[in-house]
Amino acid sequence: MMNCTRATRLVSESLERPLQLHERVGLRLHLMMCSGCRCFDEQAHKLSIICKAYPGEADESHAKTQDSSAPERDA
Repeated sequence: MMNCTRATRLVSESLERPLQLHERVGLRLHLMMCSGCRCFDEQAHKLSIICKAYPGEADESHAKTQDSSAPERDA
């Protein structure tokens, strides 16, 4: 039986890479029985979606570079 430490690690890893079949099966069985890890799984996936939707600082610095290279207009 998988323990909670291994289960939460696999949940985190599943956000970065596809899990192997035996990992998916073991994790799914553990999540069926453990409400704490099931909650962690739900929150980790929601957080991943939110982070991917956030534009981030890299996009902001790119936008500033483009704005500064545009010719200035007289007002």
